[in-house]
Amino acid sequence: MSDLIPILVAKYNYWLYIVLMMIGLYAMIAKNNLVKKLVGMNIFQTSIILFYVSIGCKKGATIPIIQHGMAAGHHAIDPSHYVNPLPHVLMLTAIVVSVSTFGVALALAIKTYHQYKTLEEDEILARLRPR
Repeated sequence: MSDLIPILVAKYNYWLYIVLMMIGLYAMIAKNNLVKKLVGMNIFQTSIILFYVSIGCKKGATIPIIQHGMAAGHHAIDPSHYVNPLPHVLMLTAIVVSVSTFGVALALAIKTYHQYKTLEEDEILARLRPR
């Protein structure tokens, strides 16, 4: 048990992502309000983005820009000193997609509210069922 605690503390960021992901998943499954479901979806997406940004970090590394020019001669470049920019670039794209998806979903929620005068999923489904 005493060996497990330092491992859990060392990887605290992963536990934070798991907690955020479970909060978002709970909101998407358990809540009946459409806006609360959308916020849960956004929390879920944010936890995934944070996870990928976190695994893309490297201690002691720098951005992948070669600081010495051609005049300094030809030096072998050690890739272990540089951070891989691909996860960060992909997550930047994911953030843009997430924000746009959230905006469209909120617009659809507003249209739904204007049509049914409620955002509760069970009340909308009750109105849609044939009698």
